[in-house]
Amino acid sequence: MKKLWFLAAASLILLLAACGGNDDSSNNEEGTGSEGDEPTEITVGASSIPHAEILEEAAPLLEEEGITLEIEQYEDYVLPNDDLDNGTLDANFFQHQPFLDQTIEDAGYEIESIGGVHVEPMGVYSQGIESIDDIPEGTEVVLSNSVSDQGRILSLFEANGLITLNEDVDKVAATIDDIEENPKDLSFHPDVAPEITPDIYNSEEDSLVVINTNFAIGAGLNPLEDALFIEGDESDYVNVIAVRSEDKDSEALNTLVEVLQSQEIQDFITDNYDGAVIPTPTGAE
Repeated sequence: MKKLWFLAAASLILLLAACGGNDDSSNNEEGTGSEGDEPTEITVGASSIPHAEILEEAAPLLEEEGITLEIEQYEDYVLPNDDLDNGTLDANFFQHQPFLDQTIEDAGYEIESIGGVHVEPMGVYSQGIESIDDIPEGTEVVLSNSVSDQGRILSLFEANGLITLNEDVDKVAATIDDIEENPKDLSFHPDVAPEITPDIYNSEEDSLVVINTNFAIGAGLNPLEDALFIEGDESDYVNVIAVRSEDKDSEALNTLVEVLQSQEIQDFITDNYDGAVIPTPTGAE
């Protein structure tokens, strides 16, 4: 009898152990952190316009691939990379490649791009100045405090004949100190958060204000009509999908990029933003 009781108890212990092992296995299959299993739900951080709008258009296409997309919207340029690095997000979609590179250099994040989607041409706006020829001497130029955008902005001013940069400087890395000729004695002030540049545009009538296209659209501006001058479609500042380096080969996240680079989404960008947002040729970064 004792022998039978012992065998029954041993069998019960083995059964409970097996059930516990199955529960652990089930838990490991959820989310992006499981090794060897791809996620079926991904969370992507994005600025509201146009990035979140583009993701919303892509969501049904991802569903067809068995991937559920959760979109977290942000209104600043700092938290999306913080939250990607700390695991709150699986990916983010709000920044161009030079900004990402600068952030990685400054913060030491182990994140990277897995593909480019579109370009948002940078524009210069003014309430009271109607043409480049009408820009008065000594005009104040308000631009964002994003170091990675300074070279881009200064190159735009140089392309429109307003300044000349040191010819030995890489234009992407140029700063205000690299201005060699400034015939209108423009006064550059790179000390404003990008998201408040539309507010400054509305309050400063005689200044030139450089506004990122996503914030311009969000403020009701039409970049192609309202900008005093704007980048052409040859810009190299491609907005990218960023992920943690450990997830760069994730099937689900790379499917996200494929969908965003698909003809259907490229057509949506072209039709919906009337040239203010320009889709990137497939595979470009």
